[in-house]
Amino acid sequence: MSKLIFVNLPVADLPKSIAFYEAIGATLNPQFTDETAACMVFSETIHVMLLTHPKYSQFTQKPIADAHATSEVLICVSADSRDDVDAMTEKAEKAGGKPDVGPKQDYGFMYGRSFDDLDGHHWEVMWMDMAAAQAQAAEKA
Repeated sequence: MSKLIFVNLPVADLPKSIAFYEAIGATLNPQFTDETAACMVFSETIHVMLLTHPKYSQFTQKPIADAHATSEVLICVSADSRDDVDAMTEKAEKAGGKPDVGPKQDYGFMYGRSFDDLDGHHWEVMWMDMAAAQAQAAEKA
């Protein structure tokens, strides 16, 4: 059985965050959504739980980081093509996110860009041609 990942993120404004994640391609799962939390589905195995600050605080004693000022985590998702990397980054910008907060990465066989969401959470979007990556690694061996 495939493992599932649930990335839990504290958000300042749940409705605005739901709209942002829908704009970049996630879908809302109403079964795990209420006024304190929303489950955003990227794929069968990748889910993002958007939690209001009071809800998030139920799971940890640590203070919530201000992701606009402090790096807390880098979240990376794969894309099916270079164009899909660009499209997701552009959707994030149109929805109010900050694009290209990290350097663009273009190694020929791998291409990536980044954005911050409304709360400053850092997302990377990466495409890789696995056959080309393996061929390049074999040449170096």
